[in-house]
Amino acid sequence: MAGDLLIKGGRLWAGAGLDWPRGVVEIKAGRVSWAGAEADYPWAEPPVEVLDAQGGLVFPGLVNAHTHGAMTLFRGLADDMTLENWLTGHIFPAEAKWVNPEMVELCTLLAAGEMLLSGTTTVCDGYFCMKAAAGAYARAGMRAVVAQGVVDFPAPGVPNPARKMDVCRDFLEDCCGVHALVKPGLFAHSCYTCGPTTLRAVSEMAQAYGVPWFTHLAETSQEVREVRGRYGRPPALHLEQLGVLEGLTAVVHGVWLTPGEMDLLAGRGVAVVSCEESNMKLGSGTADLPALIRRGITVGLGTDGPASNNDLSMIGELGATSRMTKLDAMDPTAMPAAKTLELATLGSARAMGLTGLVGRLQPGYAGDVVVLQPKAPHLTPMFDPASALVNACRAADVRHVVVEGEIVVRDRRVLTFDLKAVMAEVRALAEKVRRG
Repeated sequence: MAGDLLIKGGRLWAGAGLDWPRGVVEIKAGRVSWAGAEADYPWAEPPVEVLDAQGGLVFPGLVNAHTHGAMTLFRGLADDMTLENWLTGHIFPAEAKWVNPEMVELCTLLAAGEMLLSGTTTVCDGYFCMKAAAGAYARAGMRAVVAQGVVDFPAPGVPNPARKMDVCRDFLEDCCGVHALVKPGLFAHSCYTCGPTTLRAVSEMAQAYGVPWFTHLAETSQEVREVRGRYGRPPALHLEQLGVLEGLTAVVHGVWLTPGEMDLLAGRGVAVVSCEESNMKLGSGTADLPALIRRGITVGLGTDGPASNNDLSMIGELGATSRMTKLDAMDPTAMPAAKTLELATLGSARAMGLTGLVGRLQPGYAGDVVVLQPKAPHLTPMFDPASALVNACRAADVRHVVVEGEIVVRDRRVLTFDLKAVMAEVRALAEKVRRG
């Protein structure tokens, strides 16, 4: 019983109810072939490679269900302002000047390195020039859904907005089936940047190509007022009236959803991706995650982009989500650690259309694994792995990362590309941005 990779020698938390003080994960052909107690493992032929956890915690790779990776270039460029001012006064102009395929590839590589080093193995990235992003994630060895961004005004790679759907079609045809770990999708930015014709076109194209599509929804009270002013109804009901809500994979943020809109999303099977750190930084509010969960809505977690968070650590997102939900509800039981961790694994996977592939370490699931360092003072002692990950763990505690059975981070060094060189190039580009 030889495996391509055997991870042993650590505490194994493979998912809710799957916890062994000393466990083994065997991966064959990129998939988990065995997971359980080390004492029960049927040792036979030596595996191709052994990764010794040396007492560290072993757990499924985290799943970032929403970000804009290439915006690493704009990290800290514009802080401490409203979303409307941040977007229209700073980010959209910067994107118009600096975003191109070369920038997207370079800055997405930086994002991939940051995410891998903080225990994220799967990401959903919505931005522009996404063929370049697909290449970056493939080079990094990271699992990704890359979604081409759509707006109704000139955008990077789409100087003529009349051709935006042609650009989307070219992207889908260029990227479908090209990279084993990278799948394409579409990202209609929002109801206030995409008119009804555009939203219908995105929905129809996603259905025709069998790909997921996503949109920001009910992120701020200003957005809700603007959509009501234009169309006479709140955002989710607007999408329903357009006939596009059914088939929409997930909406992002959902801070200002009404109870009726939540019911509508539940009935249509639309997931919600919460980005609590970004919501806090922009003062947008907090999503009512318990209310969404009570309705049976799939809830995933994302970091949002590095210009509005400002990091890409899903470990940080875990703690923020749990604590803010408890504070918002004034109830310490509102978001237990195990539930929060489920949102960042299985919940995010479902929200991305990857149900049954990532989020657990069981036979048949992808061999996407994270190993923490074993001797951090703040992780000592460890009575409950879920509590440790949500309440005490830090991004820098990640030691090894495996994606599809391949070791992509070993001893905190990214193996798939030269991260230091990428950082140097991004710094040089950022200096040009600074000078204007």
